[in-house]
Amino acid sequence: MALLAVASAAACGSDAGGGDETAAGPATLRYSWWGNAERAELMQKAIDLFQQKNPEIKVTPSFQEFEAYWQKMATETAGGNAPDVMQMDFAYLREYSDRNALYDLKKQEGKNLDLGDLLPGLKGAGEIDGSLYGVPVGGNTWGYIYNPALFAQAGVEEPKESWTWDDYRAAMTTIAQKTGVHGGGNYIGSYYNLELQLRQEGKSLYTEDGKLGFDKARLADFLKEGKTLAEAGAVLPIEKGVQIKPSHPLELDLVAGDLGWDNFMARYDKGAKAELKLGPVPSDKSDAKGQYLKPAMLLSVSQKSEHPAAAAKLVSFMVNDPEVGKIFGANRGLPPTNAQRSAAQLEGPLAAVAAYEEQLKDKFGKTPPAPPKGAGTLEQAFIRITEELQYGRISVDEAVDQFFTEAEETLGS
Repeated sequence: MALLAVASAAACGSDAGGGDETAAGPATLRYSWWGNAERAELMQKAIDLFQQKNPEIKVTPSFQEFEAYWQKMATETAGGNAPDVMQMDFAYLREYSDRNALYDLKKQEGKNLDLGDLLPGLKGAGEIDGSLYGVPVGGNTWGYIYNPALFAQAGVEEPKESWTWDDYRAAMTTIAQKTGVHGGGNYIGSYYNLELQLRQEGKSLYTEDGKLGFDKARLADFLKEGKTLAEAGAVLPIEKGVQIKPSHPLELDLVAGDLGWDNFMARYDKGAKAELKLGPVPSDKSDAKGQYLKPAMLLSVSQKSEHPAAAAKLVSFMVNDPEVGKIFGANRGLPPTNAQRSAAQLEGPLAAVAAYEEQLKDKFGKTPPAPPKGAGTLEQAFIRITEELQYGRISVDEAVDQFFTEAEETLGS
């Protein structure tokens, strides 16, 4: 719905609302984001701080859960009534920018927007065709979170830099056989695991021109890996995974480890009884881990905003102010700037995540460009199709054909 409804936004014009593009106040800004009550409380503290330091700018906040947020955002954008500042997902950035719904923040850089302290992997992450449509407010990378006690119980060596995909699959199988706990979640359920493998091979999930960066044979190989693991009982059955949602099996001590975004470590560690660790991702090439620093979420400004300068000032504050870093910690991913990371006072599992990323900072590959229009829809299709495969309702070949058919319809490839 979010991707279809926003299509009409092009009819709303591509000019800003006519406000002064250099003066940052006085102004009243609408600021919308997705999240829960906990994030809303933190956000209000950050907004209050901004208003104390910028009394000429008033901020009216609103938030919804993720799906409801995008439904509302699509409706408001299509009607020319989008909030001045909006939280943006990397998967939807190009969709909204292509519809002329977002303001080019490069017009404010060096004036009301300071990007000089962004971590190297996040610099330019919101750029599309030379324009800047989003600024990261948090970052994370793909990692492996695991229970070392189960590895020891099964007599399996803990993950190390040199472990391969064969080592990974063997570990999951052995742990399941010797401990009675599933080795992991079935990694074919996330196309970020496919992206990781592709990047390790020098390929990509999407090409520069917005097409799929892999063929049917490569996807079939990936899906067969997961099917084989499921048949061996090495991974959590899909029925159980769906049953426990929105909880993750690591939170409930149902698996020995799983691949995912590293900042989820704090959430899983909080729920799990066992001590968890963060380890390296498997790779068949020691010099190619395939990881990059991904914007956990971004802030964008509406093309229709009557106060783009004030909106840019709010964005700049949210990514640079040290006190904001301290307020949020890693609620939106690890803070995006050096100043905020230093001020965040990360402890426990979050400190482990920060240390993990610090070790990887010289090994990160280039952050890919914003996904093509329709990528968010296609990601959901991937999840749905791989679930059908795991339930045994379709074959690998049928799953591949379904995904490529939907990709052709969605991407026009």
